[in-house]
Amino acid sequence: MSSALASPVQYHLPVGAQQLPLNPLLGKTLTLRHTGLIFCVHCGNKTNKSFNQGYCYPCFIKLAQCDMCIMKPETCHYAAGTCREPSWGEEFCFQPHIVYLANSSGIKVGITRRSQIPTRWIDQGAVQAIPVFEVASRHLSGLIEVALAQHVSDKTSWQQMLKNNTVELDLPAIRDELRGKCQSKLAAIAERFAEQPPTLLSDAEALNLNYPVLEYPTKVKSFNLDKDPTVTGTLLGIKGQYLIFDNGVINIRKYAGYEIEAVA
Repeated sequence: MSSALASPVQYHLPVGAQQLPLNPLLGKTLTLRHTGLIFCVHCGNKTNKSFNQGYCYPCFIKLAQCDMCIMKPETCHYAAGTCREPSWGEEFCFQPHIVYLANSSGIKVGITRRSQIPTRWIDQGAVQAIPVFEVASRHLSGLIEVALAQHVSDKTSWQQMLKNNTVELDLPAIRDELRGKCQSKLAAIAERFAEQPPTLLSDAEALNLNYPVLEYPTKVKSFNLDKDPTVTGTLLGIKGQYLIFDNGVINIRKYAGYEIEAVA
């Protein structure tokens, strides 16, 4: 599901070769039906099961983008010569990354490529976000994230995010407080990477995000296309990578590679 920064955020659902605008469908009946076919998002081959949100098993076990270090970049093993795809790692991991704070279900720390801002924040359903550090590699961003995560969460509670159980936070103040708490660890990281030290984005401003939601759920029930291939209901909202219906929610990203028919 693609998104574009606006107020509210604009969403499109890829259906075949078309991009279905979702915002105009708020308040209307939308039906999604899984045809039973799944195609790997990397190689395009048909697969009976999706791994890591859209990959076939052969791609899952051989691609660097499916390795554990993508989820835990502090464990990057490129320098050890064991990267699954060194050329891919050089292109993907050795580019500017941002360490940020976001308010999605409360304060959290995260990382993303600089080119993925604000898309990453939208995908997480953040209502506020602020960049804190810019660094030269994914590995370095992961090390800083681990240091900050000693004091704030590095995960989003998707249920609380969908219920919109958040309060407005003073992100610049939280950023400055975290810097003080992590000063010694951050100094050690900067010394270790003295040739390309982290850049503190002290003048960065927080971004507020508004989502197209008519009504937030009080209880969250998640649809599962593997158990029931048809989802139908009144579309009440879109937040993060979730569609919010009057009778449940569905995580669209979870079903990457699934062939879906949509009727609005």
